[in-house]
Amino acid sequence: MTSSASRGFSQDHAALLDTLARARDLLVIQDLDGVCMDLVHDPLTRRLERDYLQAARQLDGAFYVLTNGEHIGPRGVNALVEQAFGDAAHPRTHGGYLPGLAAGGVQLQDRYGTVSHPGVSEAELAFLREVPVRARRFLAAHLAGAPFHLEPHVIATLSGAAVLDNPASPTLNLNVLHHHLADRPGLYAQLQDDVAGFMRALLQEAAREGLDQAFFVHYAPNLGRDAHGDEVLKPAEGDSAGTTDFQFMLTGAVKEVGVLVILNHYVHQRTGQWPLGEGFNARQAPRDHDALLALARAHFDPALMPHLVGVGDTVTSVGRQHEGQNVWLRGGSDRGFLTLVQQLGQALGTPSTVVFVDSSGGQVRRPALDAAHLQRAVRDTAVDPFPAAEGITDAQDPLRLDVVFPGGHTQYVAFFKALAARRADAR
Repeated sequence: MTSSASRGFSQDHAALLDTLARARDLLVIQDLDGVCMDLVHDPLTRRLERDYLQAARQLDGAFYVLTNGEHIGPRGVNALVEQAFGDAAHPRTHGGYLPGLAAGGVQLQDRYGTVSHPGVSEAELAFLREVPVRARRFLAAHLAGAPFHLEPHVIATLSGAAVLDNPASPTLNLNVLHHHLADRPGLYAQLQDDVAGFMRALLQEAAREGLDQAFFVHYAPNLGRDAHGDEVLKPAEGDSAGTTDFQFMLTGAVKEVGVLVILNHYVHQRTGQWPLGEGFNARQAPRDHDALLALARAHFDPALMPHLVGVGDTVTSVGRQHEGQNVWLRGGSDRGFLTLVQQLGQALGTPSTVVFVDSSGGQVRRPALDAAHLQRAVRDTAVDPFPAAEGITDAQDPLRLDVVFPGGHTQYVAFFKALAARRADAR
């Protein structure tokens, strides 16, 4: 058996708080949905706590977000920030927006809400603007016909919640449709496949317009990548919705690349130098971990590296039988960037911590941590901790979840606020 101590899963949040509060240099790179706010069927109902945003402001320079969502647009996080402050002008005047990368790494924002899309062409943005229009047409026609036969007013309501008109990562979010078709799981499974086909057709249309290789489809959650490098859809099973988010994204917009973009900005903020060049962006970077690590080794001075902390909630691991062998399909939209955070610490000999927030308590069905089982594994090293994280990780998983928050985003936000206060007091 493998002990939980040697494979992570620590719930000693007080020890982590002490370590990070005392760190001379700190950089927290954090996902958003499911981490600092609840996972919900309709993104328009999301809420951010004002206290959380004020804590993020206290951690200025030591905190960046890295999300597949977006800062801007009607469903962007900036609207949630403005709502939390009750004044749209307040965050722009006082630096209350969340700094970092959105749309998988291609939408850069500072804390005053200045947004740019480094490396993205106007032709690409124009194509992206048309995707929500095409998605609404697709759903309207598809859900009206066999075998769905939904009424027009129902289709209008469902598509209004499902089609996310994000400027740089338009998305079909099937959470509301999974809920609507809960008593007809076969129809939902078919809809998953149909939406995947619609996304493939969009890629073909982009190629015909001279934008071949400009985009890819991100599935969240997913089961890793296939032999061609494409993400693998996670089918619905039981009451699990499987893949719910189908995001049409710019090539290069993968979170692990965003880690290096953020580190480049972090070092510039501290030293005035750009290790990877001032114009370095996600679309220029290599996309495999070995090349990203080689780039980091060549350009980042370990003496300038902070204690690097990655915080996410979407990590999957599912066992499948293949030719008599159990094969693990590992994915999740946070897996790549959390793995790179871990690998950077190992490669550069600097501290790094992977933090996992259990988001299973929201409206979206996710595998959950068994906190009681993990505690037993701490007390008794003969107890295997991994059954407590079924569907999330496995004993052979190279990604180690160092610290976990089984209590979800409310538990993590309380920790985050305490960290910000401790570091503010220490200054």
